[in-house]
Amino acid sequence: MGKTVPFQPHWRSFMRTKCNLNVWHNKCNLNGKRIKGFTVAPDALSLRRIENENGDGDGVEKKRACVTGAGGFIASWIVKLLLSKDYIVHGTVRDPEDKKYAHLNKLDGAPDNPKLFKADLLDYDSLLPAIAGCAGVIHVACPVPTSALAKPEVEMLEPSMKGTLNVLRACTEAKVKRVVHISSTAAVVKNHKWPEDWVKDETCWSDKEYCRATENWYLLAKTEAESIAFEYGKQNGLDVVAVNPGWMQSILNFSTLLLLKFVKGVYIQIEPGDVDGVPNKLWVVVDVRDAADAVLLAFEKPESEGRYICVAYNIMIKDLAEKLKSLYPDQTCLENFGEDEHDYVVGTEKGNLINHGAPEETLIDSIGSCKTAAILD
Repeated sequence: MGKTVPFQPHWRSFMRTKCNLNVWHNKCNLNGKRIKGFTVAPDALSLRRIENENGDGDGVEKKRACVTGAGGFIASWIVKLLLSKDYIVHGTVRDPEDKKYAHLNKLDGAPDNPKLFKADLLDYDSLLPAIAGCAGVIHVACPVPTSALAKPEVEMLEPSMKGTLNVLRACTEAKVKRVVHISSTAAVVKNHKWPEDWVKDETCWSDKEYCRATENWYLLAKTEAESIAFEYGKQNGLDVVAVNPGWMQSILNFSTLLLLKFVKGVYIQIEPGDVDGVPNKLWVVVDVRDAADAVLLAFEKPESEGRYICVAYNIMIKDLAEKLKSLYPDQTCLENFGEDEHDYVVGTEKGNLINHGAPEETLIDSIGSCKTAAILD
């Protein structure tokens, strides 16, 4: 079972001590301070740059990487970051000719970099050309529901589970050196058996049976897919590392649109069982740009292993609404909150892969992107 630790922004090691959730929350809310979470000294996380860019004799280039679901939110940022580090990037998308992927061709890379491949996670053969010749794969592609699912097994679970297995099998055939599986804190938080005063860290897994019973299909899919990834890696000698980011915010995405609704005084029910009104739940948040940096570290760092939770701060929705109100006093923010539903805190036993920026920066950039897109006055 995982360690529990009090919140100390500059700790470089972790002690097996109890954590007071109220103290944690008070120190993790948005009160104008730069919150770094559990920070590991940068020198402890220095990258050993990959050498020998011309390959290693088996048809694999060490600076060539594949990103599945390359047109998605965090995937696009990962592609952008890889290009800035001089990688040759392969990206899988449903249709390379679709205009919704045009932003990828506008990134700063060489001609045909990134190179987009038409692929379907449920079609194993379609994945092989994209992964061939790559030293590593960053598996991001996963369906994200924005409304109730009529057929969760077909719409969510099968694409996530079978799709992950297909990607891993293709990686084995292509002699890929490392796979970074982009999971989520969704695969961490739903464990009602976890001691209430213990931080939910990398050793905590969402309870699959509980997720199914409560119809938390997205959480179940992320948990199942990550479990499959590690089990496959263990059985087939494939180096698999997982990164588990929280709610990713910054420039326009679904999480940002939730914030937009917040400042307009509207709450979107995002979990089964949400009742009318505004439940005061805990959110675990990270800037997508920080998450992309963490993924690159997990990808490049030879000693990376296991899971890495990527969270900048924990915050109650009520506190988030109050912070947004102070930043945007001309907007109608959420009010009339229900009882607190503060039943867990998410942290990391390993230390953050990166130093997170100030929470206000993420909020301002998130809302600013809505204004730029002319969807907020």
